[in-house]
Amino acid sequence: MKKEDCYFLGKITRRHGLHGNVFLKLDTDQPEMYSKLDTVFVDINGLLVPFFIARQSWSKGETLIVSFKNSTEALVDQVVGKDVYLPLSGLPKLTGNKFYYHEVIGFEIREEDGKSCGIIESVNDQTGQHYFVLTLAGKQIVIPIIKDWIIELNREEKFLKMSLPEGLMDVFLVPSKKDE
Repeated sequence: MKKEDCYFLGKITRRHGLHGNVFLKLDTDQPEMYSKLDTVFVDINGLLVPFFIARQSWSKGETLIVSFKNSTEALVDQVVGKDVYLPLSGLPKLTGNKFYYHEVIGFEIREEDGKSCGIIESVNDQTGQHYFVLTLAGKQIVIPIIKDWIIELNREEKFLKMSLPEGLMDVFLVPSKKDE
């Protein structure tokens, strides 16, 4: 399994008890989708290694207590602190203006009048307000991801049409490294 064929599910944060269980902190706003996992892929030294789940139960919020099949103390030590992935093929298809962040990388953002704002290079979801990072004419632009601003998502032509407040492009223009 290659990382580009997978999506980030969460991180194994620490061990739980003395019987080979670990805490898996999910990075999702729909944790209920993951109530019956049977296999996950753990990133160990850049390789995605499959781990088969014997049992799982909910802890708090988006955290699962997981027990792997044939778990040992050495195995638990090896996976603590590691990122966990699942295959993209397992994600349900979204329609309309709903999208997964990884899905829109490379899409163009257009204003209502069709003017290009740039191409989505990445999505930052590590802050309170998630945002697109775009490039246009060698400049980096940051656009907040606000559901009400999205007018159209065109998967075939790979663009997002957004209703952006006047002047937003000027405010969120970030100087590129060579301009500094």
